[in-house]
Amino acid sequence: MDIRLATINDIDAITEMERQCFPPEEAAEKDSFEKRLIVFPNHFWLLEDSGKIVSMINGMTTNIPILRDEMFEDATMHMEDGQWQMIFGVATLPAYQKMGCASKLMEHVVEDVKAQGRKGIVLTCKESLIPFYEKFGYINEGKSMSKHGGAVWYDMRLVFEEL
Repeated sequence: MDIRLATINDIDAITEMERQCFPPEEAAEKDSFEKRLIVFPNHFWLLEDSGKIVSMINGMTTNIPILRDEMFEDATMHMEDGQWQMIFGVATLPAYQKMGCASKLMEHVVEDVKAQGRKGIVLTCKESLIPFYEKFGYINEGKSMSKHGGAVWYDMRLVFEEL
């Protein structure tokens, strides 16, 4: 399996994966992915199996230390030199789930973001996924203020080193 950054040419496969992995009220739409791929393509990682996109992680960078709901739709909030990598979504095609794909991609993303000299990574997740993120060193900071998709979210933070 290979890891690479996404391009605008991947938009249909990305949009379809999002549709398969998230409920409609949580899933990003094609136009949202288009904005993300135009504004912050260097923060959109893909895992491929023989050329087929099977997993993705995407998000923006900012100096705001908390993931805010408006960030999902407003790509202009991205700051290329931001200290925090926000993660908007981690998705793996259903046929590839429970095979370590998301873990392999997350390990790569963590190393990539660390190499960029950022303070760390911030994401929100549902309660059932807290243990998945904790195995990478993320700390559960409690229930999030996020109302995204009407779900209950938890703030998770991975801090590389105190700067």
